[in-house]
Amino acid sequence: MSDSSRDTAEGAGWGSAQLGEYRRLMPPKVEKISWLDPKTLWAARNGVVASWFGDPTGRTRSRWVAQRAAAGAPADKVIRRADPDRFSFMVIGDTGEGDDPQYAVVPGFLRISQDTRFAVVASDVIYPVGSADDYATKFFRPYRDYPAPIYAIPGNHDWYEDLGAFMRVFCDDAPPLDPEPAPRPLTRAWLRSLLWHRPRANDGQLLDEARRLRAAPAQRAVQPGPYWAVDAGQVRIIGIDTGLLGTLDAEQGAWLREVSRGPRPKILITGSPLYVDGEHHPCAIEGGGTVDDIVRDPEHHYVAAIGGDIHNYQRYPVDVDGRTIQYVVSGGGGAFMHATHTIPHVSVANVTEEDFRCYPLRGDSLAFYSRLYGRRLRLRRFFTLTEAEATAVIAERLGIPPTRLPGKPARVTLRTRLVASLLGAGGRPDRTSRFRLPVRKIYTQLFSPSSATYSPPFFKCFLRLDVTPEEVRLRCFAATGNLAQEIDPPVEDEVTIPLSRATPEGSDDREHHA
Repeated sequence: MSDSSRDTAEGAGWGSAQLGEYRRLMPPKVEKISWLDPKTLWAARNGVVASWFGDPTGRTRSRWVAQRAAAGAPADKVIRRADPDRFSFMVIGDTGEGDDPQYAVVPGFLRISQDTRFAVVASDVIYPVGSADDYATKFFRPYRDYPAPIYAIPGNHDWYEDLGAFMRVFCDDAPPLDPEPAPRPLTRAWLRSLLWHRPRANDGQLLDEARRLRAAPAQRAVQPGPYWAVDAGQVRIIGIDTGLLGTLDAEQGAWLREVSRGPRPKILITGSPLYVDGEHHPCAIEGGGTVDDIVRDPEHHYVAAIGGDIHNYQRYPVDVDGRTIQYVVSGGGGAFMHATHTIPHVSVANVTEEDFRCYPLRGDSLAFYSRLYGRRLRLRRFFTLTEAEATAVIAERLGIPPTRLPGKPARVTLRTRLVASLLGAGGRPDRTSRFRLPVRKIYTQLFSPSSATYSPPFFKCFLRLDVTPEEVRLRCFAATGNLAQEIDPPVEDEVTIPLSRATPEGSDDREHHA
């Protein structure tokens, strides 16, 4: 097994590494998305519009679900597969920008996914706005050689055009919805309709041709709707649609409560992670209650909740009444990298720094961003931190041992501390520093989405889950864009999750690290 980022800097993809061969998979011309481009931001405005004038996605989702039911989709929205008791599947989140980082994931994904029964895309299949004509280069082409079905749950970007393209691709070419009646003038709904982004009239003309790239019968996956459950082997995998603003409508909430009942072990796939960046986000359900209430209920037997939306990997083993539920963020499938160095010292739901795992490591994240903004601001000599310097200053700020011991101890200087503060590096809540500037929230909301880069290491990732009657083995694999990690993707994290339906009191089922 190759070195991971926890072992060596070379395992993280730093140094004079040879570029991978992923570019052979890419189309001749690649459109590079810039999240600082006003045109891109304007096209992706529906989330902001919904937060101002009301979120219509619950009503639109209900119409999609009713249409699929009328077309013969199962009423309980459960996909019943004939998988054996021992099987494997893949999870990859936030994939479709269609550029180098997305395609850099593909060679390793194909290697590790051999013999898996299916894959799940956890949130944001297509950027920037889920357009139908983007599916050719951002879904069908990169995954054309994956031989099994791919299921998906939509993310907020897939909703920016009212989910029409997503429904066509994943839900048996669902026809467009009939238009709703025009809202009354001078109402909030009327104002929303004036600003609402809608697909182009001719969008989707390339879709039929694109489908040929994944046309084999074994690749076909038809979903009952934007949310669904899959019964596979011993487990039930439940995918929920959190829409534009990260919430559930009442109808979907009632369905989730229903399909969560029973002793079968369950894994939740969601577009809005329930634990992320050291915080708990339980995900509200319209009418009362939260998604995490359902996950935590011992009668429902959830063992894991995996969320996309945030473009990195995080894991929180949370003790819930004597049993452990693994809360995972897995959104590193191809879109720009959200920083991990901004995550403060973790202390949430009795999860400590010793329990918490993330990829990229915080030091690698800080080194990545220091180089990125050093180039952009033409201040390379000031901003750029080596991996060793970044690792050392993160350890100092968080009060933890270095995650990866550098070959030579790095000295933490005034410049190193200042750059870490300017780039929003997290720290301990009980420590203050005159170099700690109030920029973390501004940084993560404004600067991080501009982090597109087209030279390795990219710090992308994907999951493989191996299921047996006794346990689920969850592994996070890295994709850096370099040849070494392309040939032998390193395991960045591993945990074995027991599937016993009743854990004896006093037993230790917390976790097993690779």
